[in-house]
Amino acid sequence: MRLAAVDLGTNTVRLLIVEAGTGPGWRALEQTQRVTRLGEGLAASGRLSEAAMTRTAETVIEYAERAARLGAGRVLIVGTSAVREAANGAAFAAALASATGHPLRVLSGGEEARLTLQGVLWGLAPLPGAVVVFDIGGGSTEFVRARDGAVEVAVSLRLGAVPLAEDRAPAAAVAARVRERLRRELPPAILGSGVDRLVGTAGTVTTLAALDQGLAVYDPARVHGYTLTRGAVERQQGRLAPLSIAEIGQLPCLEPGRADLIGPGIAITLAVLDALGVESLVVSEYGLREGIVAEALEPGRRLDTPLPNA
Repeated sequence: MRLAAVDLGTNTVRLLIVEAGTGPGWRALEQTQRVTRLGEGLAASGRLSEAAMTRTAETVIEYAERAARLGAGRVLIVGTSAVREAANGAAFAAALASATGHPLRVLSGGEEARLTLQGVLWGLAPLPGAVVVFDIGGGSTEFVRARDGAVEVAVSLRLGAVPLAEDRAPAAAVAARVRERLRRELPPAILGSGVDRLVGTAGTVTTLAALDQGLAVYDPARVHGYTLTRGAVERQQGRLAPLSIAEIGQLPCLEPGRADLIGPGIAITLAVLDALGVESLVVSEYGLREGIVAEALEPGRRLDTPLPNA
């Protein structure tokens, strides 16, 4: 059986096409992603722009066609923060479902967090003890606390790299606001209960892992499972601070379209380390799109539901 997952994010559209047999696991046939910046200007206008919808729809249609060529019997498309928050998000989702011939599932923040954890557990299991997973997205950041693989609490904050990048305030002021928001908005179950391991997923932490290792070419095998220390994050912050966006964009392993987001992503990462009182995190290449596949292949393994969605 072949199936595809399309993660329609605020900044990036991610595709994963897999082949699954009768046993557990799958074989990836194709995985790729493209920055389309669907949430561009959303924080100011409350709506998805025509240009952002057009370039995002073109990418999703292309990915659905790739999946069909590779024989995927199911194409699972999910929308996240930008689609669920925009005033015209539902209309965009309906138009995209019609254009691709596949339904588009708009995830709640709690669902997004749960599926992200499911993908992380698939790629990094076992993760015993108390684990917090965080996923810095373009429009939101998800947090899940789990103990021995069972969800205790999940929360999605409207705190993403795209609106922070569009904020013209000085970097220090933005970072201070991020720290204050985590202090106010993260529930006590995440802030005050101690954690055995912190896991980060998505573009900011994977890029930082690649930069910290000095990779000339991005290597998922070297990024997945890498331990990223506070000192390493701070070194990259210092390295990038004097550079222009154009200069950052020339660095190896930096995905096109991410140059202006890495600074805000670092601010969120450091704020998370501070909020949880830890000095390092484990980087996961697996995340939401792998969670979508995992749920489809083994629906009986779904983690606790419903989840709190603060």
